[in-house]
Amino acid sequence: MAANPGVTPLLALALTPGKLRGLQRISNANGTLTMVALDQNSSMITMIKDSLKKKGESREPTFDEMVEAKVMLARALSPAGSAVLVDAYYGAWNTVAGFALPRDVGLLIRVERSGGDKNSRGAPLGAVEPGWSVAKIKRFGADAVKLLAQYEPTEPASAEHQFALIRHVYEECRKYDILMLLETVAFPFDGEKKDSKSFIERKAQTVIDSARQLSRWCDVYKAEFPGTFKHESDAQLQENLGKLNAASERPWVLLSAGVDFPDYKKQVEMAMKAGASGVLGGRAFWKEYFLQDGPQAREKFAQGECIGRVRQVDEIVKAQGKPWYARYGLSLKELQATRATENWHFRYAGPEATGKAATAVEGEVY
Repeated sequence: MAANPGVTPLLALALTPGKLRGLQRISNANGTLTMVALDQNSSMITMIKDSLKKKGESREPTFDEMVEAKVMLARALSPAGSAVLVDAYYGAWNTVAGFALPRDVGLLIRVERSGGDKNSRGAPLGAVEPGWSVAKIKRFGADAVKLLAQYEPTEPASAEHQFALIRHVYEECRKYDILMLLETVAFPFDGEKKDSKSFIERKAQTVIDSARQLSRWCDVYKAEFPGTFKHESDAQLQENLGKLNAASERPWVLLSAGVDFPDYKKQVEMAMKAGASGVLGGRAFWKEYFLQDGPQAREKFAQGECIGRVRQVDEIVKAQGKPWYARYGLSLKELQATRATENWHFRYAGPEATGKAATAVEGEVY
């Protein structure tokens, strides 16, 4: 009788126990990913301020108002997804303590700070949320760490800073054996706006080049749509997506960037056709939630229109998305037959490991 395959091929792909379990937890049963992002703070604050202004209130939302919005959206939308992404400040502990996440839905927590500094050219300089860390996310019991690092290959000072941040978080996730999702987003600089011709014309190449340079420093890559409807033809956009798929060294998912839902649904269909493994969408699912008049209307909208959008995208992802393990050249049958060898745990050396065998290779998970 032939022996079952060992775990060495998985380890060669950096699929260590913690990372493999994280992928299992955030995925659909067929290995695709339908993930909902609720980690936005700055945009939610702006949306709530705008809704308050319509009622004659000119003020910032309170901490409790932000918390309740995130808990309500998590409770309403999570049953239709494979995982939910939340922030640390408002979302993480409150969604868990409030039982807003079903037990079979994965939990991702972001590690980066909202906003942040910019250099003299107006390019972002990211940082970890003060008081927060990969270690705390692991201790919290989350399934994955998410890092947003805005990135522009043609602006070298910011690019070097962002690359150093990415490498730091990647090594921390490796140290604590927790899954890492990396999100890179193009940005205007040198006085540009998001509707500036120069920004729109380079955006697709920025998205593709960012994937080529950075996707190896994560386990799942979260990408922007490489182009703009009406600026490029559908044929050109599909070609751009093919280039993005070829550039990504990891399973990749599509973010929504706040576009209207009909456009996002079309983007998702095109991305799945190109080889994406799923989505991690946010505002396209729920941005009109804050326009509803009063708590009851918002709850009704979340449990109706918002979850309906997630379900529509989920159908597309499950039917057309590429399973994450196929991206690694693996099949589910191969994974199910994989076995570890006797005494494997002596070689599994995390930060709390003790004993000569466990610490033989300093800083390594295996």
